Amino acid sequence: MFSLPNLNKTLFKLGYLTMTLCSFQTFAETPSATKNHPIEVKYADTPVNIDGKPESLWDNAPWLAIDQLILGVKPVLGDFSGRYKLLWREDKLYLLAEIVDNVLFDKTADPTKLYWDDDCLELFIDQDASGGEHQFNHNAFAYHVALDNQVADFNSSQQAQTFNQHVYSRWQRDTDHPEVIYWELAINVFPDSYNDKLAADDKLQALAVTLQLGDIIGFMLAYCDNDGSAERESFVGSHSIIPINGDKNLGYKTADVFGKIQLIK
Repeated sequence: MFSLPNLNKTLFKLGYLTMTLCSFQTFAETPSATKNHPIEVKYADTPVNIDGKPESLWDNAPWLAIDQLILGVKPVLGDFSGRYKLLWREDKLYLLAEIVDNVLFDKTADPTKLYWDDDCLELFIDQDASGGEHQFNHNAFAYHVALDNQVADFNSSQQAQTFNQHVYSRWQRDTDHPEVIYWELAINVFPDSYNDKLAADDKLQALAVTLQLGDIIGFMLAYCDNDGSAERESFVGSHSIIPINGDKNLGYKTADVFGKIQLIK
């Protein structure tokens, strides 16, 4: 027979398991993106408030899954689940991610060092969907958005640096289900002519493109999950990647593995 304290603990665990299973079922029913067909991204009629508290305007956008294993071990139930939505306005692309991660881990304080081994969103953007190599140039970007909302990628000098003015992000725990995180991003989109030196001269906004109806942009999203290990344990993405010599971790080097989005109204 259970004592009252043990019974309470058991009921709490059962409640948490039921809540996690419900969340898992919701994520499991979320469709995955495919590379064969661009994701249609709807227009936001009003400005999007980036605060990690999703507004009703997000109801018009469909959920898409983050469920394709790129690196490491496939997360188990409750360890990690993710899905996302997209919207656009002329000045920015907007992203809402819903993340369930049982341990939030940010070991390295310096945002330009080992950022891929901390929990983070990784956002891949190729403005003209041209594909091609981009690791040390700006043919495309692989933004790592950390838990402290700092954004890192390599520059054209082959050094990691922050690109905090490129992506503004905020996240919050859901009030009723604190295991769920809502992460909102406002993304400036830059062409492959982006120049690090010009950006450093306070001409950043002038370099960003004005988004237009019908634009097709290379896109992929991923999540680095680490529960306290020396390196990330799982790297899970939005699009399937065909491995080269057994390696699927290709997005930070080539935009050829990105999917595509198309801006509609």
